[in-house]
Amino acid sequence: MGLMIKTERGSGHIQEEPESAVKCPVFRRGDLLEVQRTLFIHYGIYLGDNKVAHLMPDIMPILTNNKQLIKPVVTNKRLILGCIYRNASIRVDSVEDFAYGAQVIVNGMDVKMKRQALASEEVAKRAEKLVGDIPYSLLWNNCEHFVTYCRYGTPVSQQTEKFCDCLKTIIRDQRSVSLTVGIGVMYILCFGVAPSTTLPTILIPFILWMAG
Repeated sequence: MGLMIKTERGSGHIQEEPESAVKCPVFRRGDLLEVQRTLFIHYGIYLGDNKVAHLMPDIMPILTNNKQLIKPVVTNKRLILGCIYRNASIRVDSVEDFAYGAQVIVNGMDVKMKRQALASEEVAKRAEKLVGDIPYSLLWNNCEHFVTYCRYGTPVSQQTEKFCDCLKTIIRDQRSVSLTVGIGVMYILCFGVAPSTTLPTILIPFILWMAG
């Protein structure tokens, strides 16, 4: 699968180049790179020499100190377990490993952020300084927080904000209360009346109703 590169450097002109161009000077040190994953967008900071610093949830550093076992590309299983155990690391990988077969977009966030990007060398140095193990939080400390801190000086996550807005909409929609009650009743009919079935059926709709 060829790795495609999309560049957006403020001129409005978009270029796409084939995989053979990855190691050419397409990226500049300090560039913010992003790739679309299945359910989210993953971000990193280009350091030069075909290397990208990016924050990845990873269970492996909890299981071993062997750097040879930790070094390979983080698989989906390692990533999911890292999210569960809230453990991550800011690691340096090649552009190809970072992209994981997806199209790379360069500095696409610059048009979304209201802050001016810092100097490229400052961006790269910030990323390099943070390389290593770090606590992970989906809402407060993810890969987007890392790159926005490095490039703009303030850690923010637009993906997290959209998720929270969506959650608020669900809570405010009182139809979700009725749906939850219906699912709870069906669960009780299937598994019988017990604290483990009855309490969630009562408490969850009540909390949603109060929150709404």
